[in-house]
Amino acid sequence: MAQSIYITAMGPSSGKSVVALGFVEMLSARLQRVGFFRPIVRGGAEPDPQIELMRSRYQLRSDYDRMHGPSAEQASALIARGEHEEIERQVLLAFKELERECDFVVCEGSDFLGAAPALDFDLNANLANQLGCPVLVVVNAAAGGDAVEEVQLARELLARKECELFGAIVNRVAPEAVREVEMRLAPHTGEEWVYVMPENDELSRPTVEEIRRALGARTLAGVDGERPDGQRLDRDVRDVRVAAMSAEHFIDDLADGTLVVVPGDRSDIVLACLACTLSPALPAVAGMLLTGGFRLSDTVSRLLRAAPFPVLETDERTYDAAAAIPQVRPVLRPEGERRIATALGVFERSVDKVELQMRFTVKRPARMTPTMFEYELIERAKAARRHIVLPEGEDDRVLRAADILLRRGVVALTVLGDHDAVRARALALGLDLSQARLLDPLSSPERERYGAVYHELRKHKGLTEEGAYDALGDATYYGTMMVHLGEVDGMVSGAAHTTGDTIRPAFEFIKSRPGVSVVSSVFFMCLPDRVLVYGDCAVNPRPGVEQLADIAISSADTAAAFGIEPRIAMLSYATGDSAKGEQVDAVREATEAVRRARGDLKVDGPIQYDAAVDATVAKLKMPDSEVAGSATVFIFPDLDTGNVAYKAVQRSSGALAIGPVLQGLRKPVNDLSRGCAVADVVNTVAITAIQAQAAS
Repeated sequence: MAQSIYITAMGPSSGKSVVALGFVEMLSARLQRVGFFRPIVRGGAEPDPQIELMRSRYQLRSDYDRMHGPSAEQASALIARGEHEEIERQVLLAFKELERECDFVVCEGSDFLGAAPALDFDLNANLANQLGCPVLVVVNAAAGGDAVEEVQLARELLARKECELFGAIVNRVAPEAVREVEMRLAPHTGEEWVYVMPENDELSRPTVEEIRRALGARTLAGVDGERPDGQRLDRDVRDVRVAAMSAEHFIDDLADGTLVVVPGDRSDIVLACLACTLSPALPAVAGMLLTGGFRLSDTVSRLLRAAPFPVLETDERTYDAAAAIPQVRPVLRPEGERRIATALGVFERSVDKVELQMRFTVKRPARMTPTMFEYELIERAKAARRHIVLPEGEDDRVLRAADILLRRGVVALTVLGDHDAVRARALALGLDLSQARLLDPLSSPERERYGAVYHELRKHKGLTEEGAYDALGDATYYGTMMVHLGEVDGMVSGAAHTTGDTIRPAFEFIKSRPGVSVVSSVFFMCLPDRVLVYGDCAVNPRPGVEQLADIAISSADTAAAFGIEPRIAMLSYATGDSAKGEQVDAVREATEAVRRARGDLKVDGPIQYDAAVDATVAKLKMPDSEVAGSATVFIFPDLDTGNVAYKAVQRSSGALAIGPVLQGLRKPVNDLSRGCAVADVVNTVAITAIQAQAAS
């Protein structure tokens, strides 16, 4: 039978969805068959956003309809007829169907939709008993009650119902009061644990998109023309201003992250909002809501199409629209990566995940799924935070990734670029980079010192002092020098630069580790049920025998460092002794060189890809091999083959390819694909931080 937990709350707006997200994130890193269940969901055409979030983010196998019980409307009708037992029966049947196909089920209790929270709490307690789930209760400290009394009340109420109390989380505590609440709760904890989570304002702020949905507003034509992914609507609304004053006084009253509500015929305010985007010294608005249904002039409409913020329009009057905004309830949604990162950061900093996993007897899995692998990256990077420099502060993907990394507390960051331009762009995107160090190489006081170091290292190659100084104005050279001098622990670049641009400075003055003859690269290929390592797919065009052996050894060490047992397949167009030729002989010699250098490694070759990965083919072609059919590290004979292969697998199978990850350097510098997504930047930074931990 699957293990399970029932997460419920003492009242509305407790943040139990944040707690449920944290649990599923934690469990998905250890279990392949995690389930998520909601006993009662809101009705209507839109699916439950929490179920959609879990299905999308963690690629849960169950269909939506198998992850919930009756709708709130159905449950209310049954309650009105006094048929409480029928609700429990329907919920139990749905839950048991899901439980059969899972190792663990996280059940998030119903929302508080009625007028009597006590009745909702009572219903959730009964459902937890029916499902046989221990209860985790979430207490809302922002509701005004005493946290200690609320926890004791929850314990008493659940004891009367004979529920098994797993623990309690006191959520939304004022950050400055967290320690005090923890000390007051300490004498009142029993066998169950109690944790305290601080209030985070960003989790209670709606986004422009949520306001658009709630008001039924329209997005002004063309506003998302530059970004078809629609991420410009995923901006926190930190404040709301109804523009009822002159433009100059309006600008004086404006603050960063404001949603401006203004009648559509106030062209002066519309133009003032656009003017604010021209200077980093002026506040950046989160968006604009045009009210009254007034038609804009063609000139103003054309200007707004290029606005760097979303513009909504509604036929509602200004007062009615503004009054509706405070009622908008923020929700965790699959597309809201920044809010998800914030929620996970709050949860992970507040609870002891090792203790939780021990209580659930959740062990490390034998096989690594992509979700598990990415979770491990973040957790290992956070365990001993390192400082990473990002030279491409002009790239939106890099800025979005930096925002996520900082929200989750993964690394410390330095972002290179013009300070005012980076800050202005971050504000325009609705990002918070306040915890990052922003630095402009062109105006940095360290540029002269860095140039002197570079000149000393390369003067034997004819580099002049002037040439060295000029080179250090380049962000990639500047960032690499920061790594070389130990002022940061690693660098990630390549979103807007070629691989050569990224690694050339590293070759010039970071150089390779002792005993490593060649710097190479690997990709982590995240398939649905495992993670494989491909090398070298990005750096060395035609490695010789010694280089190929060195690439294999470095790739095996990289795999082991990231929790993948290395079983090395030295790939070729032939398997074993089935063919002769210059290329296959080189692979055969490289295989023997690996065995001589590292007798502890499992390696075989030459071997074809099908024999390396498929157990059935392996039995026919290499029946006595301990690698064939179960290889985890694939070494390609040249760059052409490796690069084509990884992209073919990535695009045809939908695999997540993380890399290229450089290996063999004395200090970590990693390259990004110019087609990278935000998640690729996040993962590569985490990998770089882990490499820096190993190098220190």
